[in-house]
Amino acid sequence: MTSSELSALLVLATVSSFTPGPNTTLSTAMAANHGLRRAMRFVLAVPVGWGILFTLCATGLGGLVVAWPPLRWGIVVLGNAYLLWLASRLWGSGSLQQADSAKLQVGFVQGVSLQFLNIKAWMLALAIVAGWVAGREDAAERTLMLLPIMVAYGFVSNLTYAVAGSMLRHWLAHGRRLLVFNRCMAGALLATVVWLLNGLRATGA
Repeated sequence: MTSSELSALLVLATVSSFTPGPNTTLSTAMAANHGLRRAMRFVLAVPVGWGILFTLCATGLGGLVVAWPPLRWGIVVLGNAYLLWLASRLWGSGSLQQADSAKLQVGFVQGVSLQFLNIKAWMLALAIVAGWVAGREDAAERTLMLLPIMVAYGFVSNLTYAVAGSMLRHWLAHGRRLLVFNRCMAGALLATVVWLLNGLRATGA
């Protein structure tokens, strides 16, 4: 892999990993509501799930998703339905006690599974496979090189958002601050759903 290819990959990885999305929003919300320690299960699940997804795409699964629109829309519908459910739980949680009772926590297995319902994760994996892996003589070597880089980005980005959420935890515990924060996070999830649907319509998917 040339230095220019690696530089382009790092730019894509930075933009895609650190811009707000379903994963970073959930990492922030869970750390703010439950603390960093409990949020770490999801923070660790994101790169594991995405790494599995990327590996499957590199071995040909991504072609099936691209070639069969019903499967792609099935991923979108199920993923967005789950995000909307999480947004509804966040919307009504105005205290740390309510957050615990509302079961806002997403565990490790759920976090891994969520990556397969996250169309943004699919789009990123497919873009990397198409641009850096597919059709190359050294496709296997490139996959093994790219996988740890992207997994590291997934971990660091979600950890950064989770740390930010945990730092706000005590401040949010007073008054209606947590309610406002959770509703902003719910709004971010709703905006993500709208953005993903508009993006798919624009591309004719």
